[in-house]
Amino acid sequence: MFRLSLNPYGLAYTVGLQGWQTPRANPSPVGLTGFIRIVRELGLGVIELDHRWLTPLDAEGLARLRGELHGLEPVCSFWLAHRPGEDLRDAVRCTSALGARILRFHLTPVLEGARARWGMQWGEMIAHAGDTLRRESARVRDAGLVLAIEDHQDVGSEELLALTEELGPHAGICFDTGNPFSVGEDPVAFARRAAGRIRHVHLKDYVAQFTGEGYRLVRCAIGEGAVPFGEIAAVLAESGRPLFASIEPGALEARHIRVFADDWWQGYPRREARELGVMLGRLRGRALAEDADVRTPWEKDQDGETLVAFELAQVRRSVENMTRMGWR
Repeated sequence: MFRLSLNPYGLAYTVGLQGWQTPRANPSPVGLTGFIRIVRELGLGVIELDHRWLTPLDAEGLARLRGELHGLEPVCSFWLAHRPGEDLRDAVRCTSALGARILRFHLTPVLEGARARWGMQWGEMIAHAGDTLRRESARVRDAGLVLAIEDHQDVGSEELLALTEELGPHAGICFDTGNPFSVGEDPVAFARRAAGRIRHVHLKDYVAQFTGEGYRLVRCAIGEGAVPFGEIAAVLAESGRPLFASIEPGALEARHIRVFADDWWQGYPRREARELGVMLGRLRGRALAEDADVRTPWEKDQDGETLVAFELAQVRRSVENMTRMGWR
């Protein structure tokens, strides 16, 4: 049913994507070559690749990379730049050239479910995303690719279902298991609503630290937080559809979800109190003390060696945990 994969976002400092093109970026990242090596060392058969590694490559470079990936099934990860008239030519070109079937996508740069913070720009961004995908959908379809749109701390299951149903059968959802917490949605309820459209999974987990405005979502090894993976697996198994599931510990910065603030909910569809209660109960079950120091080595500005060790240890433990739970 599930094939474990790895994407680079839980190893963002190690591979060189954290602080990309800033003074805080890793001065000695392992890069794409090192990331491929890590995937092979973990014994995984699927690899998810960031577009920043792919778009600079010409046809010859992509062909060479395809050879380097021999024995691994690739998934390609892209997103919108929110520029007028942008298209998915590069996304389709790279994904097709590598022999990948899934083009994973997210819609906006909004994080922490903080739509209201963006004001009118939120509406403009989501409209641009929808217009772009409607215009470019045929390009993805004609290339024989699956467009898997992620719940990237910005949209919920109902919105993704509406969009993918409009785009057609080649469009589906990349279900990030931790991100429903970011938009006031329960992960199991998300899985039940969206199961028929889920085409790819990101395995993310969080522990919570409650605050006066809501809760911070703090990264942890997958399987050691509040996400109920057994329940989710049972729901997804009902479709009988094989799925790639990419290990992705959360960001190196905690995400503060301000669901107790009235203005945070502006622009959201209604959410049943019962579902919200279940979601909060899951987070309470793995809550950290309100005065606990939840900072990662990145947030503490620790040295690069410490950061790399932190990321690699969580990824290895995540693979072990999910393998033990039967996700492999």
